[in-house]
Amino acid sequence: MLEATAEKPGNVHPRASFTDLTHDDLVAAAVAIAPVIDAAATRPLGRTILAAVEAARAAADTNTNLGIILLTAPLAAIPDDEPLDAHAVERVLARLDADDAAQVWRAIGLARPGGMGRVAESDLAAPPPADLRAAMRAAAGRDQIARLWSEGFAPLFAGPVADLDSAIAAGMPLLDAIIDCHLRQLAREPDTLIARKHGAAAAAGASTAAAAILRLPPAARPAAIAAFDAALRGPRRLNPGTTADLVAAALYIQLRSGRLVPSLIPASPSP
Repeated sequence: MLEATAEKPGNVHPRASFTDLTHDDLVAAAVAIAPVIDAAATRPLGRTILAAVEAARAAADTNTNLGIILLTAPLAAIPDDEPLDAHAVERVLARLDADDAAQVWRAIGLARPGGMGRVAESDLAAPPPADLRAAMRAAAGRDQIARLWSEGFAPLFAGPVADLDSAIAAGMPLLDAIIDCHLRQLAREPDTLIARKHGAAAAAGASTAAAAILRLPPAARPAAIAAFDAALRGPRRLNPGTTADLVAAALYIQLRSGRLVPSLIPASPSP
């Protein structure tokens, strides 16, 4: 909810929607998956991911949060008495078996994520792989979340989580810190959703623009962010959606570890 409420350039938030996705959709799906994610440490990871996608689909008939589910479910599967770090995530992913692969494959197909391309859609139509992380390795070059699943979650902790730490320690209001984290992650790594839908050059251009904003003095950034937001929304919709998923996962880590206490109660979805 916090990630969806911050007015991040190019993403849906309370004052900006897409034709197929609104802020209400994101909040409704977040509410729907909460009990499933809360129970993640008590059941196999694949079952958690499928149940969360089913709950999100029942709440909003569009792909609202597949990326968030794929990132937060392994984190939520770590028991409360273990450190929440990349090593613990690796232990969770190391336990994956063929049944987990089948459940996750079904979840991805149910979510129908955008920008998959013919090859990925064909892959999803095939029987699920016995080794899910091997399948993620095959997709790592075109998807940041697959890369984390295959290579480990250390970049998430070293990147967006550390960015949030720095912004909050500097005294930024929480929503501003979330926007700052979004820009820093986008500057660090081109968004793979943009790359899949519009090509590597478009993704690199968005990253270059985000980096340029971060070089500006603080007083000049709001106007630059507004201009960047407008450029991402038209004439083509260059939605840095995977970057947003990474920010959401970083917020989950901050909240779960107690380093962040939310000062915002997001609006509830409309009836």
